Formats: sequence, structure tokens, C-alpha cells
Amino acid sequence: MKDTYIFSIETSCDETSCSIIKNGNIDVATVTSTQIDIHKKFGGVVPEIASRNHTGVITMVFEECLKKANMTFNDIDAIAVTYGPGLNGALLVGIEAAKALSFATKKPLIPVNHMAGHIYANKFAGEFKFPLLALVVSGGHTEIIYMEKEYSFKKIGGTLDDSVGEAYDKVARVVGIPYPGGPLMDKLASKGKHTYNLPIPKDDNSYDFSFSGIKSAVINLVHNEKQRGNDINKEDLATSFQETVVSILVKKTIRAIKEYDVKQLLLAGGVSANSGLRKELEEACKELNIEFLKPEIRYCTDNASMIGAAAYYAYLKGDRADFSLNPEPGLDLDKEGACNE
Repeated sequence: MKDTYIFSIETSCDETSCSIIKNGNIDVATVTSTQIDIHKKFGGVVPEIASRNHTGVITMVFEECLKKANMTFNDIDAIAVTYGPGLNGALLVGIEAAKALSFATKKPLIPVNHMAGHIYANKFAGEFKFPLLALVVSGGHTEIIYMEKEYSFKKIGGTLDDSVGEAYDKVARVVGIPYPGGPLMDKLASKGKHTYNLPIPKDDNSYDFSFSGIKSAVINLVHNEKQRGNDINKEDLATSFQETVVSILVKKTIRAIKEYDVKQLLLAGGVSANSGLRKELEEACKELNIEFLKPEIRYCTDNASMIGAAAYYAYLKGDRADFSLNPEPGLDLDKEGACNE
């Protein structure tokens, strides 16, 4: 069978990333330009600044990726791009660049859902065994996805308000931890003790999540302690927050594994880098004798490698876009046209 090479582009937030992926699971070359240091002084991503910086570096990222792979567009079979969800202006930069490349090279254009990309980052860790579940945890999403077969997605539960990643960042800001707060909260949690009593968020029989309550509880706790003249132990609060949040994520995921009788669990999204969550899910899956796949840390944050991995299966399925493709900032994984059965 002929090898398939996908040239993939990811610009949904503040990373300008390009990859060349072979057969959906071999990372031939990846180049990523990050804007973390630019947005750090604002305490979060500023959409207009993100878009402007994508525009400034995207062609250089493309050139460096091709040079790194020692390839030209003659070697490429298709152009893939994230078209949602994400920041509208940031997505637009990547989409317009992808359309221009597709037009100039006469290569097919493959639209990819950013969250499908996060799930398919696991292709670099191992093969999928169906049916399976994916726990998708990121700055914008917290979802449990059921996959009966390749490139087929059914959401069985999701957050009703804040995502777990958003809750991490907001709690970090309240206790004085700089952006990006999630990874730093994880590091602090490894040093502290579970001493603060926080409410377990949405501990019910559904597969939905809600993290606004625990975020508010932390805000009130910090405010009340300051009013009393008490110092907050950041390590202990990070531990209490992380253990409380991880406990409900693991509890509902394990119940879904049993109900849906799956063969495998995938962890996906930026928060999949969280050490506490990875450890607890791995231990739970061992007890259930269920295979657990988690992406390498470099594939947890936004990157074009995961987009290329997902695009390979979209390409085989026949998903194509024309030059009317536009950003869909609020794109839902199990409702988008490119992913429907």
C-alpha cells in the first residue's frame, strides 16, 4: 500500500504549528512557534494578538517544516487544517493559508476538528481498539467521547459550564500563580497535602461535569482567609483542588467504561499532561484490565502532528473541503459534518 503524507496546519489558539505525518502515526517533521511568552503578561491569550502573530510566522513555519523533512509539496498527498473549535481570527489564518496551498498545489483540502486531533494524538502511542472511550480534557472542553469505529464520535457527557482546564487557570489566577496556571498548579499539587475541604463538582449519575462551583468555592475560600488575616498554603490548596477535580473525572470515566463495555480508554487534550490525572486513570484501568493510552507530553498541547494524524483517517473516509471553508469557533465534535456517520 502506498504511503500517505499529510501536510497539516494548526492555528486554533496561540500556537502556529505545521507537521508532515506519514500514514497517520509517523511524525516525519513538526515545527511549532509558541506565543506563551507574548500572552503571559496579559494573564491569558489575547485573540487579536494571537491572530497577528500567526500571520507573521506561518510561512516561515511551513518552510522550516518542509526543510526539516527534506520534502517538497510534490511528496504531499493532502493539506489538512483545523477549522474549529478555537479563536475565530486565529483559525482564519490557518484556514486561508491551507486553502492557498491546496489551490497552488492542487492537493485535496482536509478539514479537521481540533478535538478530534487531540484524540488522535494517541495514534503516536499505539493503535486504537474499538469500541473505546476518550476522556477529552482541555482549556475549552471536558467531554467523554464514545468511538465505535475509526473516526466516529459520540459525546456521552460534557461540561455544563467551565472546562476543567479553564477552572485550573482561574483557580491559579486567584491564588497568584502566573499564566499558564494549569501546569504550575500540577507541580504545586505534587508538593502539598489535601487539607482544604472543597465540594466535589456535580457528583451525580450523569456523565456531565460542572467546574464553576469548585472555582467559586476556591475564590470564596481565598477571600475569607484573607479577611481573617490568614495566609493560603498554595501547595496544599493546589493538592486539594487537583485531587477533588481528578476524583470526579476518574469516577465518571470508570463508570462509563463499565457501562459501554469498551476495550480501551484514551486520554486527550491539554490537561492530559496532568500528572495526577494520568496516574489515577492508569491505576484504575489496570484494575479493570482495560488498555490505557495517553499521548506523549509533547503531543498534549496544541500541535499540528495530532491534526495530521486525525486527517489521515478523515482522508481515507473521504472528507474533503472546498475553498468556501470557514472557521467554526464553536464546532462540536459529534455534530460537525466532517465527523458525522
